[in-house]
Amino acid sequence: MHVSLKGQRILVTGASRGIGRGIAEQLSTSGAELLLHYNRNEEEAKKLQDSLAGKSYLVPCDLSDLSAVKGWFRELTETYGKIDAVVNNAGIAISIPDNAPTEEWTDAWLQTMNVNINALAIITKEFVEHAIENQQGRVINISSRAAFRGDTPDYLAYAASKAAIVSYTRSIARYYGKSGIKAFIIAPGFTRTDMAQDFMDQYGEAYALNDIALKELTEPKDIAPMVTLLCSGLADHATGCTIDINAGSYVH
Repeated sequence: MHVSLKGQRILVTGASRGIGRGIAEQLSTSGAELLLHYNRNEEEAKKLQDSLAGKSYLVPCDLSDLSAVKGWFRELTETYGKIDAVVNNAGIAISIPDNAPTEEWTDAWLQTMNVNINALAIITKEFVEHAIENQQGRVINISSRAAFRGDTPDYLAYAASKAAIVSYTRSIARYYGKSGIKAFIIAPGFTRTDMAQDFMDQYGEAYALNDIALKELTEPKDIAPMVTLLCSGLADHATGCTIDINAGSYVH
């Protein structure tokens, strides 16, 4: 089976590092033209762009500022033209103790929700409108195993936001399929990224390794091929499905 994304223009959020970077590298290798989203990490985004063989563009946006997110996707289509797929990968995980002052706890909760689900929902909503016009489009939303098995008390907001992605994506898949839109969920477990490192700095790498069935942690390159396949159209009848990539740490 040969997977080619030639002729496709794909937006990847959170592309400057981690899972998003791994996805962008694989999509580019498979022939896609990319819109590489980043927030503050312009230097890393430029390094990624320079390393890619195919055509790509840097498209910054602060996803924690919903006023900036509203209309951002439409602006991208006006500048670059039709967008065939969106990979909503950008996310944050803020550690906040469950016994923190309520004001601090609430601030962390709302910031997490804005980036992980509210911005994602706005981008997807505007993408769906665009895709309906073209009668074709694919959205791949990066959730987490935490959506299904929960998380530690200091990451309650993270788990809740990732669970919201699941029901949102399933609704998109079920009710826009006949308009040519397919929607998929990827649910990684521990993946060797800066975000996971923050967790392991708290709990230790042994905590993560003891939790999985394999000998080594998942890497971003282990997530990227599945995203590429879903973008290709070769797995459209999996629309609405969640694909777990968690090294056997949670099986459901």
